[in-house]
Amino acid sequence: MRKLDTHALQIFVAVAQCLNFRQAAEQLHMTQPPLSRAVRQLEERLGVKLFERDTQHVALTPAAADLLPRALRILALLDDAEQALQARQPGMRQQVRLGLTSSMESDLFRAFTDSLSAATDGAVALDVLFDASPRLVARLRARRLDAAVIALPTKTFDLPVLELGKQPTLVALASRHPLARRRSLALADLQEQPVYWFERARQPAFFDHCHAVFRKHSFAPRFLLEPHDHHVLLSDVAAGKGMALLPASFAAIRRPGIAYRKLKEGDELAAGLGLIVADGHPATALLRRLAGETLA
Repeated sequence: MRKLDTHALQIFVAVAQCLNFRQAAEQLHMTQPPLSRAVRQLEERLGVKLFERDTQHVALTPAAADLLPRALRILALLDDAEQALQARQPGMRQQVRLGLTSSMESDLFRAFTDSLSAATDGAVALDVLFDASPRLVARLRARRLDAAVIALPTKTFDLPVLELGKQPTLVALASRHPLARRRSLALADLQEQPVYWFERARQPAFFDHCHAVFRKHSFAPRFLLEPHDHHVLLSDVAAGKGMALLPASFAAIRRPGIAYRKLKEGDELAAGLGLIVADGHPATALLRRLAGETLA
């Protein structure tokens, strides 16, 4: 058995970039126990330790830090070879693997994807993936995506970002709640209410930004763990289990029992949008132009 193969490199890169076994497992569409076993087996085959880990932290060893840039180059070369072969096939459409942040309501991106298809007259096949922004960045760095629209702030390492529009934060609450009678709300109004909020691992940079704003306004409600599925979240809000702070794009989701209200500090808590494109991708100029036209 070879000590390194494509599957082993993909597993190593996912863990090395996420520095979180649960997030890496989600990115690879597998569960955490098999991922942990695969990493241990890889370390045994190579005869070196790749990760220092305890219950709270994962860090690269010197050996892993040396391997990571080489692994990324190997995976990029494999992707380039596959795309070059596909381009030589008669009638084969160019593929754009596009990542879209799951932090925003999906209909926000419809004009962007529709205009991309229209501008290329069907010559480009879109392969769209919705995921958390840090995982989209990791996939793009590993050349598993060609472009991504991410929520900002997000750590993007050395990838250039085209900053687009911002989505101010609003309040979603049960329409029968007494606070729904007001046209706008402030964080102070929500202080005694249960508020759904996402876990830091999903979006560390944005989480830290928001909590700096919360501290500035002495906002410390009882936070509830936000479900990953926004439809489940809104169902819980409609049932009166708690309120949610969401990007303004979610106001497009109309459902019985839900009221959306402007938040006084909404601009301070705004989530930005940014486009990142793989270096040298032939559709870079088109992607940047259309994103600017439809998402700015």
